[in-house]
Amino acid sequence: MDMGKLTDKFLTDLENNTEKTQAYLKDACDVLLSALDDNIASTPYEIVWQEDRVRLKFYRSTAKDKAPRKTPILVVYALINRETMLDLQPGRSVVEKFLADGMDVYMLDWGYPTQKDKFLTIDDHVNVYLDDAVDFIREREKAPCLNLMGICMGGTFCTIYAAIHPEKVKNLVLTVTPTSFDHDKGLLHVWMRDLDADSILKNYGNMPGDLMNFGFLLLNPARLMIDKYRSFLQNLGDKAFVENFVRMERWIYDSPDVPGETFRQFIEDLYKKNLLIQNKMQVGPHLVNLQNVTMPVLNIYARFDHLVPPAASEQITSRVASKDTKDLCLDTGHIGIYVSSKYQNEFVPTISRWLLERDAPAETASLTEALEQSRPEEVTEGIRKEKKSHASPAGKGRGASDKKSYAAKSPGKI
Repeated sequence: MDMGKLTDKFLTDLENNTEKTQAYLKDACDVLLSALDDNIASTPYEIVWQEDRVRLKFYRSTAKDKAPRKTPILVVYALINRETMLDLQPGRSVVEKFLADGMDVYMLDWGYPTQKDKFLTIDDHVNVYLDDAVDFIREREKAPCLNLMGICMGGTFCTIYAAIHPEKVKNLVLTVTPTSFDHDKGLLHVWMRDLDADSILKNYGNMPGDLMNFGFLLLNPARLMIDKYRSFLQNLGDKAFVENFVRMERWIYDSPDVPGETFRQFIEDLYKKNLLIQNKMQVGPHLVNLQNVTMPVLNIYARFDHLVPPAASEQITSRVASKDTKDLCLDTGHIGIYVSSKYQNEFVPTISRWLLERDAPAETASLTEALEQSRPEEVTEGIRKEKKSHASPAGKGRGASDKKSYAAKSPGKI
């Protein structure tokens, strides 16, 4: 049924039910003319570190009845859309539930890329921004390693990071994370194999967030463009429904661009060549080997995910070297894991319990000692000098021209 027929049916129903229509219109007017609470990401936090556009949020738990966790957790969202999904509103907030369980939370905010960021690579995001944030947390918390939790593309980055820097990751949590691409289970995977990323980036520089949003809508237009707004019209008199709808729309259309070279590499190396799961992906100077992932791994994915279908997520635990792995498939979709009250009551407690079972006594070794034990002396000294030159709490980081992979790119490439 097309949009015109749906509209005619809706108007006909209104005409045939005059009394109900009058009541509906009154309630709708009352709701739409009232003050609506459409705020998102309202849980208090502080910015404790910043480098270029990337910031690190810190949420402190105030739970008095829970013993504090000894190992800090860093949550890494995708470059697509915003990490505010994890704190959509009170009562529907992953962050809020972690805090209530006694967990302090660090979370990366990737910010809004501009044209100066178009040559940034996956290497820049994983081995510069993410690694610098990890080292800042380790030093701040006096901990040799931390728990790393990745969402979607952010989970792919975390998988790569754990394979390159396993000594810094105590436990790895992956949620709706694409790591294998050798299937036709999702329309997105089929489309991406034929996408001419070079042509898009030649015209735009970065991959526009609005263009990606339009593509996502086309994956399921009946549900995402017709059913959604029909449901909205039917519930205009329900203030709570309208507020939730507006909050979700605010999040959906708060869509940063993706740095051009990172987008191109993700399409070419993952969607088209499927290099990560084969241990053939090159990230900067590193060949990513999943056999280096020896820490415990919790892998959560969604059975009805149209963006990252189970086939894209379920192979990873059999490809890493860890002997402590767990897969959990929830009967929901890509976003439902984080915003559905039903699945939040399973999703967050599962992660919290799993991490608590693996929480060890605080280590007494200093950050420097931990680094020296895990790396050759000359490498450790080089890292110490490099970090000192640019990482500072809530300060500005290096400019784009100082990044090795930035400098290696030719402006004519895109």
